[in-house]
Amino acid sequence: MGAVCALALTVLLCPAGYAASDRAAGAVLMDAESGRVLYGHDAHKPRLIASTTKLMTALVAVERAGDLDETVTVKGEWLGSEGSSIYLKAGEEITLRGLLYGLLLQSGNDAAMVIACHTAGSVEEFVELMNRRAAELGMKDSSFANPSGLDHENHYSTPYDMALLARACLDNSTVAELCATKSITVGTRTFVNHNKLLWRCEGCVGMKTGFTEKAGRTLVSAAVRDGQTLICVTLNDGDDWNDHRKLLDYGFRTYPRQVLCRAGEVLGAVAVEGSLIPTMPVAAKGELGYPLKAGEQLVPEVELLRSATAPLPPGVQLGELRWRLDGEVVAQMPLVSQENAGLDLREPLTFLERLRTLLGGRAA
Repeated sequence: MGAVCALALTVLLCPAGYAASDRAAGAVLMDAESGRVLYGHDAHKPRLIASTTKLMTALVAVERAGDLDETVTVKGEWLGSEGSSIYLKAGEEITLRGLLYGLLLQSGNDAAMVIACHTAGSVEEFVELMNRRAAELGMKDSSFANPSGLDHENHYSTPYDMALLARACLDNSTVAELCATKSITVGTRTFVNHNKLLWRCEGCVGMKTGFTEKAGRTLVSAAVRDGQTLICVTLNDGDDWNDHRKLLDYGFRTYPRQVLCRAGEVLGAVAVEGSLIPTMPVAAKGELGYPLKAGEQLVPEVELLRSATAPLPPGVQLGELRWRLDGEVVAQMPLVSQENAGLDLREPLTFLERLRTLLGGRAA
């Protein structure tokens, strides 16, 4: 009887087509827009992450770089890292952009070292930046010890934390573009992306592969379909290509994006004091979507200021619209003034202003 219950539990926890025998040591499937976790298995357990580390290396370097096309002169003391390489040489000149392509497509550990030293002056200083950025992103169960992903007792993360990192990388248009590049020639080098999902998975836009003997195969991927972006992370997964395709297909099929509001959509009104216009329409500041499976319903609630004072230009936040799922707030959108609230009546109107008001603004 116990075996039957255990089998039933496995079926409930696993998406269709993603058998327990295929499951990674740790995995997560996340909706990029909302951050909602659509599937998880040991998603918060720290593990070695191998070269998926390089997503953080790229993010920190790009965020701190002034110009990606600046020329970097490779110093001999920056070289000597073990593992995968793009075969940089001391004295060689290459752009930072070229190094980033070598980092993310070819997974060059030497590129990681050169990027770190060029960006922060030393590997140690760069690692501090990596850990600081991780803390800012809410990666609570992560620690970085090097920019390449080589095994180290103080170098680890979780599927959930790596999904948070992937969200930040997708939000950075430069990093997102680098990750999605299938192949490129930089000088005499041609880099071909190691991520086979770019060719094998519908809508795939990256992001990074990894492997060491201790870490096993690690993979962070993302795909876009019908305006929805999903992120998948697996750690120590011997069949990651197939597992990512299954998980992404499951997510798009089971949790399609539902549009909650669109930019400029009027969703209420606020009283305006000191204006010829008694109320101000308020509208959603932007578009917002949320992934929902069949049978799920969000409950909206609006919070508005009781009143506002003129003059009130467009774009001033006057409230917030929230949506709850099973009692928990899962999405929210600022509500802003939609149009100018009119004249400030705290100052006397001139004759011309009165005339324009009476004629509906037609007076010259």
